Amino acid sequence: MHAVRLHAFGPAENLTYEEVPDPDPAEGQVRIDVRSSGVHFIETRLRRGIAVGPHRPPALPIVPGGEVAGVVDAVGPGADTGWLGRRVVAKLGAEGGYAEQAIADIGALHPIPDRLDFDTAVAVLTTGATAQGVLGVARLTSRDVVLVMSAAGGLGSLFVQAARAAGAVVVGAAGGPAKVERVRALGADVAVDYREDDWPVRVREALGGREVTVVLDGVGGTSGRRALELLGPGGRFLLHGWASGEPTEIHTRDLVERQLTATWAIGPNSLPAGGWHELAARALSEASEGRLIPPITRFPLSGAAAAHAALESREAEGKVVLTR
Repeated sequence: MHAVRLHAFGPAENLTYEEVPDPDPAEGQVRIDVRSSGVHFIETRLRRGIAVGPHRPPALPIVPGGEVAGVVDAVGPGADTGWLGRRVVAKLGAEGGYAEQAIADIGALHPIPDRLDFDTAVAVLTTGATAQGVLGVARLTSRDVVLVMSAAGGLGSLFVQAARAAGAVVVGAAGGPAKVERVRALGADVAVDYREDDWPVRVREALGGREVTVVLDGVGGTSGRRALELLGPGGRFLLHGWASGEPTEIHTRDLVERQLTATWAIGPNSLPAGGWHELAARALSEASEGRLIPPITRFPLSGAAAAHAALESREAEGKVVLTR
């Protein structure tokens, strides 16, 4: 089979498309004939050897990628043969996904609903589950004015859809004119370019006196701080990442003087009783019913380096998926 491997930390070009031995499933595992592989921004940092929060750079060489969709073509010893031939999507962990075949634990499998294609299934597995978890913490209502940072991205686009469905006023901030247009197409009431210095002023003018009540921030840095400053008294600030490289700076004085709440919205805070598996199943169901529509940027498996470069340059929109 073919797979994408990383032998040395560095630029996207270090990802090489190679022929490698076919993997064999062990007990409690299946092998998936991969049709779609998900790509995450965090993988671009790890590829450079940069730690991201609790995620440490991997031992090399490695086949990156933590999520795949495809058809089960082999099962390990003692495994249920009923999985053979089934369309599934699975979270693998930290590696093995950028390949034509991948090994997954049976407990990580989700059957793909009939109405869902492979690309959409892999696009909503982790990103959709994360969105479901963050939204569970946010508890958006029709009374909210929601500012979504990086609103054209994989998570941001889902937040815009969910906020609209809740009846909230939606402000989407994205980087660059093309992405701002994408945010408008998603249905945001206000769409601004956070690369323009006056974007907070434009948000205030567009809201006509209403104040932002919720910020969903995955950008961090200066942009995240400016989003925080748009929150009205009693507002909620939910962090789920820092694509800028630095988390949003928040002071106790912000919380006390303006009666704000700030929450890291990923992890134990966001998990229902059924844990991550339940969030993923919920996301797949929402997608199959057409209530969750992830925008997808596709690259061939052999183009993984280009996919990483597009993510790093912010050229990709929505979820990046490698296809066969």
